[in-house]
Parts: sequence; C-alpha cells; structure tokens
Amino acid sequence: MNIFVAKLNYDTDEDTLRSSFEEYGSVDSAKVVMDKFTGRSKGFGFVEMPDDSQAMAAINGLNETELDGRTIVVKKAEPKAEGGSRDGFRGGNDRRGGGGFRNGGDRRY
Repeated sequence: MNIFVAKLNYDTDEDTLRSSFEEYGSVDSAKVVMDKFTGRSKGFGFVEMPDDSQAMAAINGLNETELDGRTIVVKKAEPKAEGGSRDGFRGGNDRRGGGGFRNGGDRRY
C-alpha cells in the first residue's frame, strides 16, 4: 500500500521516515519529496508497505502524532489525477478569466 505523509518537518529525512513506519512492519520504500530547484523538502512524502494490514496499522498509529517536532498527517495515498489539475481546468486565455488578460483575449503590443 502506498501511504501519503504530510506536514513533515523540513529536516525530516527518508531514514527517519522509514524507521517510524518500520515499527509497524516491512517497508519497501520511504521518499521525502524534494523541491527540484532549492533541494529542500516540500514537507510531504510517501511510504510503500507491502502488507496492507501493517500499512493500515501504521496509518492508524502514526496519523496526528509527532515526528521531529511536527504533528504529521498520515493516510492512504490517492492515485494521481489525470491531466494535472483536480477540476479539469488548466487555465489559459479563455473567457473564464484564467489567462490574466482582460476579456480573455491576448495582449496586443
């Protein structure tokens, strides 16, 4: 089962994340998501556990607990939405106001 972990301390590393979940069973992987430009943690990550019952025990045992001084949120990861945005609207130059120009048209110079 893939598990989403949010509100991580920016200093929490993958080893700390892994060891927290290993108290509940076998862990295939633990990943803290990093910003590709700054190299800093984005404050969330994912843990993969092969046994669903152990994963559920970890979710129930670790959700709303403290890790490295922060209260974390732990839940089953949802599949990534297709197309990028959750509501299906990507923005752009249309009359719904997503483009940033008046009346949805392009700026003429």
